[in-house]
Amino acid sequence: MISRYARPVMQELWSDQNRYNRWLDIERYVVEAWETLGKVPAGVSARLANASVNPDRVDEYEKTFHHDMIAFINAAGESVDPEDAKYIHFGLTSTDVVDTALASLIRDALDTIQGGLDRLSNAVRSLALAHKDTPVMGRTHGIHAEPTSFGLKLALWWLELGRDGERIARARESISVIKISGAVGNYANIPPVIEEQVAKKMGMQPSPLSTQVLQRDRHAEVITALAILAGTLDKMATEVRHMQRTEVGELAEPFGDAQRGSSAMPHKRNPVMAEQVSGLARVLRGYVVPALEDMALWHERDISHSSVERVILPDATTLADYLLDVMARIMENLNVNTRRMRQNIDLTGGLVFSQKILLALVGAGMTREEAYKRVQSHAMEAAADPSTSFRDRILGDAFIRSYVSPSEISGLFAVEPYLQEVGSIYRRIGLSEGLGE
Repeated sequence: MISRYARPVMQELWSDQNRYNRWLDIERYVVEAWETLGKVPAGVSARLANASVNPDRVDEYEKTFHHDMIAFINAAGESVDPEDAKYIHFGLTSTDVVDTALASLIRDALDTIQGGLDRLSNAVRSLALAHKDTPVMGRTHGIHAEPTSFGLKLALWWLELGRDGERIARARESISVIKISGAVGNYANIPPVIEEQVAKKMGMQPSPLSTQVLQRDRHAEVITALAILAGTLDKMATEVRHMQRTEVGELAEPFGDAQRGSSAMPHKRNPVMAEQVSGLARVLRGYVVPALEDMALWHERDISHSSVERVILPDATTLADYLLDVMARIMENLNVNTRRMRQNIDLTGGLVFSQKILLALVGAGMTREEAYKRVQSHAMEAAADPSTSFRDRILGDAFIRSYVSPSEISGLFAVEPYLQEVGSIYRRIGLSEGLGE
């Protein structure tokens, strides 16, 4: 991933140096396990702790060998005594090291992502608690529907982020396995006890069964979980973008004192952070198909998946981490215009209370069809000619007044009833803490 969309923590995690260091760790753990079996002289693994690898040196060797693991072995061997170097990669095949290291790097990346997700979730939760009783216009199809609680919108995001966290946790568990079982996975040249000891060292589990590689459904699960997370973030960003539009004006992402919105128009304050989230979420979701296609390999292994994963795994995890950071900054500094929210509820002169009128008329004895036709007729006329509001048209209809009194009609245009069950919803979803309820 280009540095513009990568935080330092992920750049370091996926750097060549860190990857080779992880390979060295695994090689040393294997030698240490061999020592316990008496197959390698005691002390070799301790001396290999001083081994190092220069990525530039690996690149030089790879130009000759056209094989990254052989290049790595030679580069690492140069940094230690030749008698110790000969035990590097003893009994192993390349993917014993590569797949084990890759799984551990993905696990570490998911831990970082989970931290970012927790930060965002906490920010959304705080907003949801603060705006539990803030009325906002509820919209369906982009059209005013009925008033609702702005807090409920945020609570919905909070719940979805929680499910994203559960998916990330499941993917982490699935990928937290190692594979040190030889060229076709049958332990022909290395006993299972080696794998078990290395797994313990790495805080992971041995794969119950593998070929030359770990099975790629595990990696596909990671990418899919990250893609769904990106969908959640895109959903949130899209809502912020809509609500920041001039005609709506209910939300605004943070805007710095020295920030500029346009090279030509000084008045512009564009939702560029949210737009970036929506755009990069498309990139992240695009990695799902390659990840799924990587699952089908020839026989016990081919390398058609390898080049794909060099791109999609670092990029997907790096993007997920970056997007979580951007969205957290938006939520932590979100500008909420409650005055504009209320103005928008009142924008249509009471049209959004039409269902309350309909139900009151039906409850008073009017047939549903007659009630619907009368209310809809007034609503359409008010929309076409707002000089007389919907509320005034309803109050001016003598036939309606014969069923429902003017005072009852006036009471049907109140916002408060639309928020009356918000508290019970919060309690149901476990969002009552700090509400004094």
